[in-house]
Formats: sequence, C-alpha cells, structure tokens
Amino acid sequence: MPDPVGPRPATSRPIGLARSNLSAEVPAAGVPSGGPGIFYAGIALVGVLYLARELLVPLALAVLLAFVLAPVVRAFRRVGVPRIASEMLGVVLAVAVISGIGALMGRQLAELANDLPYYQSTVSQKLNGLFGGQGPLGRASEMLRSLGEGLSSKAEPASPAAPSAHPGLPPLPVEVREPAPGMLVVMQRVVGPLLGPVATTGIVIVFVVFLLLYREDLRDRLIKLMGSRDLQRTTAALNDAASRLSRYFLAQTALNAFFGGVIAAGLWAIGIPNPLLWGVIAGMMRFVPFIGGFIAAAFPLLLAIAVDPGWTMLIWVVVLFAVVEPVMAQAVEPMVYGHSTGLSPVAVLLATAFWAWLWGPVGLLLATPLTVGLVVLGRHVDRLEFLDVLLGDRAALAPPEAFYQRALAGDGDGLAEQAELQLRALPLLDYYDTIALPGLALAQGDATRGALNRGRLDVLRARVDVLLDDLSEHEDIDPPAVGEDGPVDPAPDRIDGGRAETGTAEPPPPPAPAPPEWGAPGTVLCVAGRGRLDEQATAMLVQVLSLAGYGATTLSNEALRAAREVPPGTREAVPPGNRGAVPPGARAVVLSALEGGSGAASARYAMRRLRRRFPDALLVAGVWGAGRDSPVLAALREEGTRTCEARSLRDALNCLAAEAEAAAPVAPEDA
Repeated sequence: MPDPVGPRPATSRPIGLARSNLSAEVPAAGVPSGGPGIFYAGIALVGVLYLARELLVPLALAVLLAFVLAPVVRAFRRVGVPRIASEMLGVVLAVAVISGIGALMGRQLAELANDLPYYQSTVSQKLNGLFGGQGPLGRASEMLRSLGEGLSSKAEPASPAAPSAHPGLPPLPVEVREPAPGMLVVMQRVVGPLLGPVATTGIVIVFVVFLLLYREDLRDRLIKLMGSRDLQRTTAALNDAASRLSRYFLAQTALNAFFGGVIAAGLWAIGIPNPLLWGVIAGMMRFVPFIGGFIAAAFPLLLAIAVDPGWTMLIWVVVLFAVVEPVMAQAVEPMVYGHSTGLSPVAVLLATAFWAWLWGPVGLLLATPLTVGLVVLGRHVDRLEFLDVLLGDRAALAPPEAFYQRALAGDGDGLAEQAELQLRALPLLDYYDTIALPGLALAQGDATRGALNRGRLDVLRARVDVLLDDLSEHEDIDPPAVGEDGPVDPAPDRIDGGRAETGTAEPPPPPAPAPPEWGAPGTVLCVAGRGRLDEQATAMLVQVLSLAGYGATTLSNEALRAAREVPPGTREAVPPGNRGAVPPGARAVVLSALEGGSGAASARYAMRRLRRRFPDALLVAGVWGAGRDSPVLAALREEGTRTCEARSLRDALNCLAAEAEAAAPVAPEDA
C-alpha cells in the first residue's frame, strides 16, 4: 500500500554535478522567521494546546476519524449513493461500531467485576505459596529479617502507654452514620461521570459531520492561509497527502482490529475470562508505540495468575503475545503499508511522551497519528519543512552532501557505511556518478572560493583515497527490484536508505562490456586535470573502466610532461606504479577533471599536448559535472576532431564503447 507521507512536490532542488562551481551550501529547512519570537510562539502554542485540550482533543479525534471514514465515504459514492447521504452513512456506521465496542466493553467489565471475588482464593493461595514460610520469597524475607536483627545492636525499649484519664471507666464506642443519599445525589453520582464522555462523543460526531461535509471549503481556506505561487501543485499535494493519510489510518485501524481479534481468539483458546474485552484493549493499545504491547499484555497476565491455580495459563499468555506482536510488526505491517510510519524512532518516543504529558491517556493513543500528520505537512508545505526534518525518518542531508560532510569530518567509517548501503542497490558507476562525484564537486566549490584550507583538504583527500582503495576490488551484483520500502515515499531526485530513489523513471541500461582488444593494460589512459580533487575523480574513472573490461591506466600531468614514449616496437605495458613513461598502444585518452577545478586555458593546453602525443587516439574530454554551456567544454571543442565530450563517467564509457564499435572489423557476410 502506498505510504501516508508521499513525495514532496517538485520544489526541492536536486544536487548534481552541475553545482561544482558553487559553494557547498545546505539550505535550511523551511522555518518561520523571527528569531526569539519562534521560541515564544512555541511556548504559547504548547500553552494553548494544554489549556484548550477540552476542545482540541475532540477536534483531533474528529480529524482522525474523518481520515478513517474518507475511504468508506468514497466507496459509498462509487456505488451511486449521493454525497451527503454517503457522508451521513459513514458517520452512522462509525457511531454504530464505536457504540457496539463500548457496549461490549461495558458488559465484559461488569462480568469481570462479578467474577473477581471467585478469584480471591486462587490469588491468596499463590501469594501464600510465594510469601509463606515455606515459599521462596517467604524464606528470603525471613532470612533478611534474621540478618537485620543480628546486625542491630539492641532493640529500643518500648515506650510506656499513656495513662487513661479515667481508669475506672471503659472507652465508649463511637459510630458515625451518614444520612441516606437523596435522589438528586444518586443521580449526580451515577450520571456525573457519564456526562464527560457523552459530551465528548457528541462533539466528535458533530466535528466529523462538518469535516466531511465541508472538506473542500476547509481545503481552500488552508491553501489561502498557506499561500501558493502554484495553485495546481499545492492542490495536488494536499489532495495526495489527504488520500495517503486516509488510506494509512484506515489500514492501521484495520490491522489493529485484526490484531485484537487474534489476541481475543488466542485468549479464548487458553481459557482467559472475558477475551473480547482484552482483545479490544489490545487493538487500542497497538496505537501506542513501543509500550502498547506491554500494556495490552499486562491485564491478561494478571488475570491468568488469578484464574489458574498453576502457572500454565500464564506461560501460554506470554507465548501468545510474544509470537503475535512480532509477527504483526515484522511481517504483516510491512506487507500492508511498509516497515514504519515514516517517523524516526527518536521522534516517535518524544512525540509519545509529549502528547501523553499534554493530553493524558488520549494523547498517548493519538501520539503516532498526530505526529504522522505533522510530517505530512512538512513534506508538502515548504514553510513547515522543519517538521519533516525533525520528525521524519528520511535522511536530512542528500547523499552527495552526506558524502562531502563525512569526508570533511574525517569520518572514514561513515563514508564506508554509506557506500555499502548504496552499493546494495546501485552499481559502482551510478554510485560514483550520483553521489561520490557530486560530493567531490561540492568540495571543489568550497576549495575554489577559499573556504577549505590545506589541512582540511588533505584530510578529505585521505579519507576519499581510503574509500577508493576499499572499493578497488568491488564487483557489481544485480540489485534486487526496488519496491515500496516504507510509508515514506522518497523524493524522485534523492537516493537514501540503501536504495535508488529514482521515482518511476527507468534506470539507464548497463554499459556494454569492452571488446577483448581493449582489455590490454594501457589501452585507455586517464590523465588527471590540475584541480585539487581531480586525482580522486580520475581514480574513480579508472575503477569504472576496469570493471567494464577496459585496460585503464592512470597518468598524471607531471608524468605526461616528463615522459618519454616507449619505442613503438615493444608491446610490454608499463606497470601502474611506473609513471616515468607513457604506455604504448593507447587507443583512447581521457582527460579527467571536475568542473571548476581547472580553467579553460589549462584544459585547452592539456588537450593540445595530448593531441600531439597521441595523434591517432580518441580523446575524451571528461569534465565531470559540466553543463552544456561550460566554458571548459566550449574551449575544448575548438581543439579539433576526434574529441568526445563526457560530463559523467557513463558518458565516458559510452564514448569508448562507440569508438570500439567503430574500430571493430566488419564480419564478412555469409555467402
């Protein structure tokens, strides 16, 4: 089932190689401006939520119930029921179900209250067995008491009793009697506790009716309050968010009801009294994260102790909850709406504590649905994006930003962990093209404007070199088909959580393998540019070419200037560590440089030198992250023919594949 949060509208900027000439700025999430005013506004909001809880709790319940009923109302509409009639039918159905559950729970509680005296003897027998003189706890208590008496120096003398003022007269018994309560007092004691829940239920029903009847008008007013430069996009985002939330809450309610039914059936089979009551409570407690299962299991466990003279029933109850709860959480829920609610675990814990403190037990039940709703607003409303950052489970930084941040901080383990997660679903080529090279481009932008000193740049290079050394023996495997991994639908321009988040676009086909004659070492020479991080980018290029079957060799600019060509007659390749000579038989030469690292004049001079040195080889101008109007590429286009432009590693592979195909001998046609 689709997730409740869904993708953000196409307002967030993608991070790609084309930003290499810019500084590595991470834009702040959308927050209201005002400095200290935000703090005071937050305190005022919490105060309003607490003081107005008598009104806001029914309103929150009504909003959630409206989300649950929305799919039901749409189902009535599809079968031809008019709009108002379908909405009223949905409300009547919800009221009937809730009233039936309430009546069932009341009847079960009355039966339990009548049966409690019969369980007293069983409880007393077990307590005597545990705390009696022959019980384990009793013997431990006696041992501790004896030890305490032995360690005490002496007992304090008992204080003498106070003398009676009239020793000859016995004390008079005194008995206080209350007058018989009148009819009004009885009605107040009986009806008073029921007025609060009845009034809350009535307010919830009224709110639900109006929310269903006037949802289009409320949506229009919300759009007006938020403001929008793109009415179509905002309307589509709100409709999509409401639809996803409706399906999610309905699915969660259905799953919790199913869980309660399974628990009730299991308790009935075990022999626990009033199993329907505990099944309803278990279904309700499933809305409470982390501790809901323990709360639901506590009551049947206590009742099992009171009912069964032995311990068999208690053990079976423990087994029931220990099996059903993990199966629901790890198997059933992922199949229905994903692995999580779209919230980070810390956010779920904090939200549960906050709403329970603010609204009591009702807040405990509403914590997860309310927080999911806040995350939905953060995903679809730019001004509330900070809610998604604080509460959502998506990565706060885009993968290229995270790559740059970990390398800049010297976090080699973080770099390796990110690469391991991404390479589970991405080939090495796409990992370098979409994450590593854009991360280096961000670093190159900061280095160009002087924001990175030499020490920090050396740390970044060292960490990237260690990562590339670890990936030098990487072999791509076919990634599993990527499906819905959770209710948080990823943004189409981001790669998070170990899977490629490319939306609905088809992944590019894998590059063609190199022909055998291109596999000899030195067939493809990779020359690093003069930028600060061009050597690391060139090392990535060599790894990708080697993985595709090309005999790629790295050649620095210094080695190219000082090198003497090997005589044409020899076919022996120069070892990679020997940079004092240019290997013979080069079919292609790739100039590898990050956009912004080398100037147009420097790149033009390098290409002229490469053309003079390798007149028959294909020259590939690899300017990673360059735009179509890049001045470096524009300068390189002036350097003659047989030059292929490449703005990504995949482009470079395509250039080599096209050259290999053009140079391949044509097979004679069959006679």
